[in-house]
Formats: sequence, C-alpha cells, structure tokens
Amino acid sequence: MSGGGLLVAGTTSDAGKSVVTAGICRWLVRQGVKVAPFKGQNMSLNSFVTREGAEIGRAQAMQAQAARVEPSALMNPVLLKPGSDRSSQVVLMGKPVGELSARGYHGGRQAALLDTVVGCLEELRGSYDAVICEGAGSPAEINLRRTDIVNMGIARAARLPVLVVGDIDRGGVFASFFGTAALLSAEDQELLAGFLVNKFRGDVSLLEPGLDMLKGLTGRPTYGVLPFQHGLGIDEEDGLRVSLRGSVRESRTTAPVGEDVLRVAVCAVPLMSNFTDVDALAAEPGVVVRFVDRAEELVDADLVVVPGTRGTVKALEWLRERGLADALARRAAEGRPVLGICGGFQALGERIEDDVESRAGTVDGLGLLPVRVRFEREKTLARPVGEALGERVEGYEIHHGVAEVSGGDTFLDGCRVGSVWGTHWHGSLESDAFRRAFLREVAADAGRRFVPAPDTSFGALREEQLDRLGDLIEEHADTDALWRLIESGAPSGLPFIPPGAPA
Repeated sequence: MSGGGLLVAGTTSDAGKSVVTAGICRWLVRQGVKVAPFKGQNMSLNSFVTREGAEIGRAQAMQAQAARVEPSALMNPVLLKPGSDRSSQVVLMGKPVGELSARGYHGGRQAALLDTVVGCLEELRGSYDAVICEGAGSPAEINLRRTDIVNMGIARAARLPVLVVGDIDRGGVFASFFGTAALLSAEDQELLAGFLVNKFRGDVSLLEPGLDMLKGLTGRPTYGVLPFQHGLGIDEEDGLRVSLRGSVRESRTTAPVGEDVLRVAVCAVPLMSNFTDVDALAAEPGVVVRFVDRAEELVDADLVVVPGTRGTVKALEWLRERGLADALARRAAEGRPVLGICGGFQALGERIEDDVESRAGTVDGLGLLPVRVRFEREKTLARPVGEALGERVEGYEIHHGVAEVSGGDTFLDGCRVGSVWGTHWHGSLESDAFRRAFLREVAADAGRRFVPAPDTSFGALREEQLDRLGDLIEEHADTDALWRLIESGAPSGLPFIPPGAPA
C-alpha cells in the first residue's frame, strides 16, 4: 500500500515552498512518521551529490536532512542547470543527459519524463509513510500546463492533495490565492485542498476576516499562518540572496572571539553555483560575508572567494570587465588571501580548454595558480574525503573541468601558492576543524587578530535551523488537519471555482 502524500505548491517562486516542505518533513519525523521529500523537476544551480554519485538539487538534500533520511536521486529525478537565459543542462536521475533550450524542453522532452517522475514518486511512497512533494514556480502557469511534471501534472498523475503557499510579505496574497485557484482547470481544482500563509508580520486576528472571506470564495480552508522569521532561507534554489542594494548581500554576524572581525568578500559571478559554500563561514562568530560586484569592494576584504559557476569562461569575462581580475592579481602579489572553489578555482588557473560548456576553445585564466583545465563531456560527480592543514575534510565535486596541477603546495584536489588557494571541493568549509584551521591561516596572512570560535558546529547549527522550521509548522499550522490531508493522500473533492467568480 502506498504511503500518504502532499504537494506543496506556491503562488510564486520563492513563496517559501522549499522551507515549508522541509518544515513539514521535520515536524512529521519528530512524530515518528517515516517521511521523504520529493521534487519532480528542479531548476537550480545549487546542487548536491548523493552517496551513490547522483546530482540532485541542494534543497532536496536539505529536505532529506530535515526528514533524517539519506538523499537519493529518487527525490529529484529531473534537475535543470541553467547555462544561459535560453538553455539548461538536463540532469536525469542524477546524471547529465544533454543541453536543451527552453523551447526544446517544454516542446516535447518534458512531457516524456512524466512516467519517470511518477515512477520515482511511487517508489518513494512504497517505502515511506508519507512523501512531501514540492512544486515549482506556480501551479497556475497555464502556458506550461500541458507539459507540466512538477505541479498539477504530478498531482493529477499521483492523485495528490495540493497545499498552496503564499508569501504575504510581498503583498497581494489573497488575490494570489484566489487567482491561482481560479486559473486551474476543474480537474486540477479538485486536487486543491487549501492554503498556507507564509511570512506574516503582526496580529493574526487582523488577518482572520480575510481568511474567512477566502474560504467563502474558494471553498478551501487556510491550514495555517506562519510568522516571518529571519535566517530561515537555508539552501535556497534560485538566485542570490541579496539585499535591496542589488547584487550585494551581507551576512549577519555575532561578536568575534578575538579582537578583530574577519571580512569575506564573495565575487558574485554570473551563473554562480553552490554559493551555499560560504554559509559555513558566515556561521562563524566574527566573520562577515558579503557578495560583491565591484573592484573597490575587495579593498577591505581579508579573504576574497571566487565561487563556483556554471559558466567559467563567462565568469572570467565578467571579472575582467569589472576590474575584479586586476584586483585579484594585486591581492595575490601582496600576499592577501584568495580562495577559488570549483569554477572559481578554474578561473584562477593559467589556461582553460573549453569545448563543452562555453565552446570558447582555449581561454587564458587569471594566472594566479599553476593549473590548466580541460573540460570533458563526462561530468565528475564525487563525494571525496581527504586531509588539509592537518584536519579531516569532506566535500563533494560537480564539474566538467579536469585540472592539471603543475606546482604549488597540495590543497585537497587543487593547490595553494602563497595566499591563493584553489579546489574543486564544494562543502569543504562545513568540516569544522578544517574551517577553523583555514581561518587561522587567513587571519595570519591578513594581519588580523581574529580567533575562530573553538566550538562552532555547522552541522549543529543546521539542525537548529531545521528544528525551527519544524517548530513553525507545529506551532502555527493546523497539524491535525494537515496530517489528515497527508494520510489520506487523496484529492480534496471540493467543488469547482468558476474563473472570475464574484465576491
């Protein structure tokens, strides 16, 4: 017998689907329910490698951690990794199968994947008490409904009830809820169980008349009102977590252990991937992390990180156009710390031969590390374990570029020359002892009297965040009604809402 299920959809992208899904998973597992997350199709440059060597969206890996299960390719069978505004690499069951334009994907390939997506979901439902599915964008994208495999397409194929999340902090949440429901076909509306308000600030009693009116208009209840809380955007899928200033995001920091803070500037390169690599730095007391796009913003940085990117050659052009390449060269000459991760590591090398990603042929790198990179069609997907600075390090690799290192000191799979470091390993800074050793080296090179906290555990901090998500569901959602919905794993059967229904 298949386990229960639920699809968490949203009125928009970034409405909170990922964190609500994670919160429901954490709430359920704390009740003794064996639960798994699922997202049929994900578009993200933030990805992760499972233990069996499959690439999936990092949000689904985070949700698996919330559910306290090992992530697998079944949880995200289709991953799209944008390479431009018009095309993406298609990763199927954890392995890349080619590049497709948006028109080519939605024009035929997507619909052909529905059987695979449904099969993965049913396999999970056969092994777990409940599967909490995450949608993508909005279920009311009527121009894409015919080929949909992640919202109402999977809900109808698997007969899943649908909970729609709306971000009230953006404004217009009632119109978004009603409009989403009204745009669905009668068959899809039968699956719509109700709504969940996210990021509410203020007195809930002032919202309740609107929720009653919404139920009168749609026939659907609201399953909860989640309050706005800072610091819950963990392992986000899309874009850069930025401030209103544009492309710069600065972390919040606690007081340092030593006399000085340590300032980290992350170059916000195009098609940036796995920018979550620096989250472990931001978790350290006294470390301030900000994303920057101008050369002058590197002046006061104690460490500059050139992060991963899906477009190494494009990132090189961007660094040069903005004067950041020259600023990095000056830093290296002055012995001031620079760290390149994956695509950023490749950019710091001498030469890149790329007939795969950009098809640009041979391109000069920044020449800060004795490394030459050749892009191969087969992607490296690995979960390496090693040692650096006398400490154990775990990471994961996702790259087409193969690095030939011809000098410097060994550093993980890359090298170090003076104060310039480079590696393909994502996630290495989550290894606590290694991160502290690395920060001590950076502080010494930067001339800062910074001392890493002796007891910061990134894993423990992540668990605290996931518990906060579970608390949000437990304390602010109608969990009895939510569990009945999940357990039934069946459509609502509620009446059809005519489009444009009057108030």
